[in-house]
Amino acid sequence: MIQLLFTVLAAEVAVAATLLFKTPLRKLAVLALDRLKRGRGPVMVRTVAATVLVVLASSLHSMAQIRGRAEGELDGAGVVGLTPTDQVLLARHLLESSLMGYSLFLALVIDRLHNYVKEIRRLKKNLEAVSKQNKTMLEKATRGKSEESEGDHDISNNKKHI
Repeated sequence: MIQLLFTVLAAEVAVAATLLFKTPLRKLAVLALDRLKRGRGPVMVRTVAATVLVVLASSLHSMAQIRGRAEGELDGAGVVGLTPTDQVLLARHLLESSLMGYSLFLALVIDRLHNYVKEIRRLKKNLEAVSKQNKTMLEKATRGKSEESEGDHDISNNKKHI
């Protein structure tokens, strides 16, 4: 399970890094996440996340049990200690729970980055449309002023000839 969690974590880090930097892969990652969020994708992701959360809680509970068992035992000198087997089990549970927690956190980060990238794209398109509209309005305004000034010159020229 630890190798699977490391693989999932590496894949999530790669997706998060892809979304962070503007590269050609960013567009592909956004499209893939868009497809994942359609249809049954969100239900599947929530189910997997809930399952990982339950396994994480189980691992944390097992760690608490090992600690509790260790506190109840006294060795010959009256010192509380973990047996070597408990130490190995505790280390394994700690590693698994850390990887599961990081994985869930990175899934949340990827979701937020995906939303932010889509929002930035939408805002850029709106900004381009507004700037284009503003440019055309300015061009119309400058043409109108130049036509008015030409009309004023024609009137002043006609008065001089009379």
